[in-house]
Amino acid sequence: MLLKEYRICMPLTVEEYRIGQLYMISKHSHEQSDRGEGVEVVQNEPFEDPAHGQGQFTEKRVYLNNKLPSWARAVVPKIFYVTEKAWNYYPYTITEYTCSFLPKFSIHIETKYEDNKGSNDNIFDSELKDQEREVCFVDIAYDEIPERYYKESEDLRYFKSEKTSRGILQEGWRDTTEPIMCSYKLVTVKFEVWGLQTRVEQFVHKVVRDVLLLGHRQAFAWVDEWIDMTLDDVREYEKRMHEKTNIKVCHEQQENSTPNSPSLDDIEIHDKAST
Repeated sequence: MLLKEYRICMPLTVEEYRIGQLYMISKHSHEQSDRGEGVEVVQNEPFEDPAHGQGQFTEKRVYLNNKLPSWARAVVPKIFYVTEKAWNYYPYTITEYTCSFLPKFSIHIETKYEDNKGSNDNIFDSELKDQEREVCFVDIAYDEIPERYYKESEDLRYFKSEKTSRGILQEGWRDTTEPIMCSYKLVTVKFEVWGLQTRVEQFVHKVVRDVLLLGHRQAFAWVDEWIDMTLDDVREYEKRMHEKTNIKVCHEQQENSTPNSPSLDDIEIHDKAST
């Protein structure tokens, strides 16, 4: 098990990001859903928890075979997906990733949002229960982003919002910018397979960090697109984008299926037969 806490600051308020988060996730998922990969939304509905109250439950299938390193692609089916389950009780969320093909693999993410610059060292005290974790600050403007994800329009060193007048983000912006908020993410990665555990857990954390960096960059880079939306507006946008993304992903999956490659049903049947 490898445990890390990521802290990602943005020039937004927690209340604003409630809308921005939903907009960013929907648009980002649609953009990434190419060549039969990306995100298929299976379920998205209100959910009530005795402890956390009213929230939203979402289940998705994340197709990512071509994004795996070559040593991992060699041992997984051609059509490979991870199941994402998320419980959003904003400003607190829980996200879990599992894979029926790899039963010893899981990612667990707990997120809390606060209006500060990442200065709360005790935010996960009750969740950690004295466990050691590495704290990693992620700078949405100046941390290096993978080249395949770079877009000049999303480079926050040069971006200035027309509607909010926020930006350009200069060096040291977290100490001088108002408003400012922080996404605190406690990420646990488990891959309990002897000989591969350390390698896989470190690789997954690198992927998680890259995804967090890209998502939070885009949330601010797209601020002029969502800042005037209400919660109802963004839920309607979310619904439309989910429908478009599902059509896009499912069509590509059907085209990519061959008689010699296992289908999703084949994988599920195999899993049930082996339990």
